[in-house]
Amino acid sequence: MTTVTVRVIDCHVFRRTAGEPLFLLLKRARDRIYPGIWQCVTGKIEPDEKPFQTALREVREETGLVPQSLWTVEQVNQYYEAELDRLNFIPVFAAEVDTSDVILSDEHTAYQWCSLREAEQLLLWAQQKAGARRLYEMLTGDPQRLRLTRISF
Repeated sequence: MTTVTVRVIDCHVFRRTAGEPLFLLLKRARDRIYPGIWQCVTGKIEPDEKPFQTALREVREETGLVPQSLWTVEQVNQYYEAELDRLNFIPVFAAEVDTSDVILSDEHTAYQWCSLREAEQLLLWAQQKAGARRLYEMLTGDPQRLRLTRISF
């Protein structure tokens, strides 16, 4: 029987500018899974850790940034691993930071702050593109959406 699990998270890190919000993308190192692709912050949920706590931890570990605010994005990504007969559900979060100074972990070789359009061009996974779009809608739309999806930590 297929296993259904929540074991990883996606987190879109952004910062506000005078114009549009900018999204942080990270380029995977060549010696890691999915080498060379651009992605948002991702990570495995530790035992006894809540998914939002994973998002906070992974942002710090992968970028050296400390989120000022955290939201749940109105989307849950999913993918099926045939070799393990496992269906993965991935909670999506948004973390706001107030600096552009990134310190990369050894999981990544480069980073880029980009507009939504640039992020959609660089991201490989359709669901990560959709998550960035959904976050952009949340940031530029009715402020009540942000108020209702904010996570206190």
